[in-house]
Amino acid sequence: MTTATAPGPAPATEAGTRREGVGARIVRVLTKAPLQVLLIAIALVWLVPTIGLFLTSLLTAEDASDNGWWQIFAEPSLATFDNYQAIFDNDDITSSLTTTAIIAIGGTVLPIFVAALAAYAFAWIDFPGRDWWFIAVIGMLVVPIQMALIPMFSLYNDLGIFDTELSLILFHTAFGLPFAIFLLRNFFIGIPKELLEAARLDGASEWRIFLRVVLPLGLPAIAALAVFQFIWTWNDLIVALTLARDTQPITVAIFSQLRQFGSNIDLIAPAAFVSMAIPLAMFFAFQRYFVQGLLAGAVK
Repeated sequence: MTTATAPGPAPATEAGTRREGVGARIVRVLTKAPLQVLLIAIALVWLVPTIGLFLTSLLTAEDASDNGWWQIFAEPSLATFDNYQAIFDNDDITSSLTTTAIIAIGGTVLPIFVAALAAYAFAWIDFPGRDWWFIAVIGMLVVPIQMALIPMFSLYNDLGIFDTELSLILFHTAFGLPFAIFLLRNFFIGIPKELLEAARLDGASEWRIFLRVVLPLGLPAIAALAVFQFIWTWNDLIVALTLARDTQPITVAIFSQLRQFGSNIDLIAPAAFVSMAIPLAMFFAFQRYFVQGLLAGAVK
């Protein structure tokens, strides 16, 4: 009768593997450390204006002009939230925020709805000239927004919708559609064809397939597109300056305050920070969809 014995070198081999694993991890950390330090430094430099704006918004006009925002680190007692209370008591700023929200939401929902319908047609419905129409949509991506401002100014005057929220929503919809169609079409075409064929075999109409199958599966791309479009619309200045006079979004209101009251920093700084914080909050709320949405526009 023979007794089986385990091989002797195994423990040493396992220990060597563990040591190699630790060494490899240390090498990886040391290799990536310079890049990580560089990225952290770039991020800090990039955040300095934002931090400076926020700290300036907490100072009175006298402290901000005399001492600078960095003095708040030496004297934290200088900080006050009275400036934020003042901007929400300012009718011009609050009405501008409301106007901006209406334009941004309308200029986001409308182009996404229209683009989703068009993208579904380009991806899954065979109609004459489909590829040529899609090439035309891609071509409209390179049209600069500045060349349409004066023609749209004349058109809105003729239609009687100049200086209205509707005119700004329609403008942002028109210029947001090419990218939206391009992004959503590339995402929708990646949906397995078998799902749509199974729905058709079950008697589902194209509308039902679009609403019950395509839209739920396309949510990542739609969410990413919504963030892009909302930020672009919210931060718009040139279109609002050209196509609106009394209907002022927050960017135009801040610009007017800066132009008329250059020393009114205690109003401009908190209004600018609030205007920046709202789209940032939306970005962070939907950032997990960004990678999928960007890849959808870069593939196929």
